[in-house]
Amino acid sequence: MPAISRNQSLAMVLTLALASTSCGSPSASKVTADTEAATADEATISTLDIATLVYDTNYSVPENFYTDDRADTSRSYTMHHLLDETASFELCTDDYATAAAWEEADNASRAVQGYFVAAHENERYFEFARELSYQDDVGNIDDITSPGFARVLKCRYADRQGVDRIAFNGYAGHLKNEPLDANSMRVFAEYFWQFRFFPTSTQKVIASDSVQTAATIDQTLLIAFATVQGAGQCDQIEVAEWRFSANRSTGRVHKYFETITIFEARLEAGQVSLCS
Repeated sequence: MPAISRNQSLAMVLTLALASTSCGSPSASKVTADTEAATADEATISTLDIATLVYDTNYSVPENFYTDDRADTSRSYTMHHLLDETASFELCTDDYATAAAWEEADNASRAVQGYFVAAHENERYFEFARELSYQDDVGNIDDITSPGFARVLKCRYADRQGVDRIAFNGYAGHLKNEPLDANSMRVFAEYFWQFRFFPTSTQKVIASDSVQTAATIDQTLLIAFATVQGAGQCDQIEVAEWRFSANRSTGRVHKYFETITIFEARLEAGQVSLCS
């Protein structure tokens, strides 16, 4: 069976095995990670495995992936960060009064405004909850308002000034979290995945793994994107790595996006198969 191999200093080295095009359940896969070493054991996951996860409507991210504080909100809600004037990066402050003033001005400038409900903060951000009025929205038949959460990062956690948040590559901010370790790097990368800007409808995180060297702490998301190419045609699936690398000495983070492979697959009558 031919394979595409990648041998990198990652927590997970993937071999994307090109599975047969016959229908059926995916072959068994094993994913291992060594978060303390610069080299790692090889892990194998087939393209059929990946396609199956892409088409699984109940799957989004791997087990133990970061879960947002608002994930268990029972009602439909919106969530955003307050941005600089160019909408390039998320604002930060360590002062609650400043954050509250920014949020009030932000609410006043929005097309859909809301009344203040509560404020919350943790070690990473201030959060302001409002009830937003959507009386003309047919999607809110039972509730004419929906909760909206606005966040302001704390500078002592992360300063994103100078970041182009839409860019896949480049500077990703100054992570000041202490201690700067694999877990804090994982939370940083997985948290900002929620606010991604990828122009495809189906986006799944297949794996999220860490690797440490003497100089850096890296977190790599293995991502699969599906692009529907039309009725009767196979869908295009792109598999990519999005790596966030923090300099141990400075805490400065850079992001690197690289496509590993592109293949085609289809879902017919509940069965996933690869296209030749």
